[in-house]
Amino acid sequence: MTHPSRVDDDRGCLRLVLAVPLILLTLIAAYFCWTALTIRPSSPWDDGAYSGTVLSCVLTIGTAGAAAALWVMPSVLRVMRWWIGPALLLGVVAGVRWIAGG
Repeated sequence: MTHPSRVDDDRGCLRLVLAVPLILLTLIAAYFCWTALTIRPSSPWDDGAYSGTVLSCVLTIGTAGAAAALWVMPSVLRVMRWWIGPALLLGVVAGVRWIAGG
């Protein structure tokens, strides 16, 4: 009877542990990106809506950047190769929304 090696067991546990912060940061980025895309000013002088859009974009880019900073660590990068894609995509969408101007 063969047993899985210790490396395989640790890698599965490591993947689960490292997935939690990446998933949480991606969900936070998704929420703020959604708010940035759904806030609509009621009139051209609605500064509150424009400020809310900018804040949502900044928070989306910040959380996507935090996820990228976590992902760049060698131990995370080795285990979770493609997981950064959704967070970076949300950051790009928020950046385009911010540049396009509320």
